[in-house]
Amino acid sequence: MRNHIQLADAYYRLSDEERKYGESASITNQRAIVREYCEKYGIILVEEFVDDGFSGGNFERPGFQAMLEHLKTGKANMVITKDLSRLGRDMTESSHYAERYFPEHGIRYLAPGSNFDSEDDNLMAPFQFAMNDVYLRDTSRKVKQTLNTKRNNGKYVACPPYGYRKAERTTDQLVPDENTAPVVKMIFDLAASGQSCRSIALRLNESCIMPPLKYRVECRDNFTERGARRASDEWNYTTVKRILRNRVYLGHTLLGKSRKVSVKSKKKIKVPEEEWVFTKNTHEPLVTQEKFDLAAHFMGENTKANGTNPAFRHSIFGGIAYCACCGAAMCSGGSVYNGEREKYWYLVCNNLTSRAQHRCAHGARIRYDDLMEIIRCDLNKMLAFDEGKIRTITENAVQQANASLGGENPATQIEHIDKQTARLKKMIERSYRDNIAGMLSDDIHEEMVRKFGIEIDELAARRKKLVEGETTAKEIRDTYGHFFDLAKRYTCVETLDRNILHTFIDRIEIGEKILPEGKKIAGPRTPYRQSIRIFYRFIGEVSGDNLREMQANRDREEAAHTAGM
Repeated sequence: MRNHIQLADAYYRLSDEERKYGESASITNQRAIVREYCEKYGIILVEEFVDDGFSGGNFERPGFQAMLEHLKTGKANMVITKDLSRLGRDMTESSHYAERYFPEHGIRYLAPGSNFDSEDDNLMAPFQFAMNDVYLRDTSRKVKQTLNTKRNNGKYVACPPYGYRKAERTTDQLVPDENTAPVVKMIFDLAASGQSCRSIALRLNESCIMPPLKYRVECRDNFTERGARRASDEWNYTTVKRILRNRVYLGHTLLGKSRKVSVKSKKKIKVPEEEWVFTKNTHEPLVTQEKFDLAAHFMGENTKANGTNPAFRHSIFGGIAYCACCGAAMCSGGSVYNGEREKYWYLVCNNLTSRAQHRCAHGARIRYDDLMEIIRCDLNKMLAFDEGKIRTITENAVQQANASLGGENPATQIEHIDKQTARLKKMIERSYRDNIAGMLSDDIHEEMVRKFGIEIDELAARRKKLVEGETTAKEIRDTYGHFFDLAKRYTCVETLDRNILHTFIDRIEIGEKILPEGKKIAGPRTPYRQSIRIFYRFIGEVSGDNLREMQANRDREEAAHTAGM
């Protein structure tokens, strides 16, 4: 390799902790040393990659990852750092890249300051890697000791919360932020008057007030481009709830609620409440204890009322039933007439409600009991399949997959997968919008994003197999076998509940009503058809006619009392 043209990528790294050592550790000094070395030995410097303010404890650094991608293009055959510590301080990872990854990929690694050359026998390298690791651990220990001392003395050693900023001549004292403190006070005033978190969030959005993370990105802190993309332009009820529960606004300091798993991990775990560091009266409060308690009272009353209220309709289809027209979740709606509740219980597209920002063009609507019975009957048909029927539908699925894979042009199936992927991504976007607008709870939103993410990953895997021409016969037999092994635990579903629903079904899409020719409105005795697509776990949608005949044989009294919902 030394006889070839030497094309090098230079890598420079400086952590925030190392910045205090001055020019000797600076990026400028590293660049000067590497450039001088390249000029002396006739090495052509192709690109320079920098991570300024990043710890050497892990290798998920943007500059380092960009260098790895650049090396894959073959434009450079060498990597140079000032010394081994610039590459990283994690003993295992640093050794892996310096002594295995780079040599295995035909890349020579040089660290002049440590007399390291991946093409030589580096007898002292293990000790050098170990000493860098020790430095990392020792620095982490000292930082923790300093932070703990400041915490115990009531100093605020974290990012200032919304409503506060750090004082001018110190980094550990909170003072009210003249821009956001009035917003915090308004939130507590509204909550103490009995308004819900959702209504407060809507009011803040109507007033065009910048939410906390967006304010940090635009006005206060330095964010990476990736971090800035996380900032939403809208308030949601969860953000309001966090503010109302934060005792920092009483003038107290509460820190140490989480900690990193280890010095080399970014993952954080919760710390038991008895181990939190709580110090009273450390800065100017924004709210009185009486107002804080009153806001907490109304917040608890609002959140508990629906859960304990026997008149509240608890749907088992949350996070499963969606409008086929716009992809929005289906929500409960209805009224009570002559003491009857179940009879007048509907699931309605969330984008048909008065609070919807983008009203659905068609929208879905179905009686709750009708959907319960349709799903129960469809599921019982699946559970009643004998071994012969199971083999038949499994082999039919295999034949369909093989037919599409065996064709000269699998573009049709790939196009279908691309459309499904685009649809799922749009649904994730809608989920984020609905969550921010307060129309979708955090739990359901997170579950939806998780499930859609899994589906997108599965679709990407299927697309790859189609492109590569691989057969999915074994995979189909395995997934169908897994589903029907699960089904054998049940004989017949008499009453459909949420546990059974989640066991077998991933998603239900409900379409608009299809009325008989000449009919524009579904009268009380007008039969109609409605598309209800059921996507089972593991096996997806089972082929068949998805249009169900819906017999609307309920009296006119019912129609009169449900027409406006």
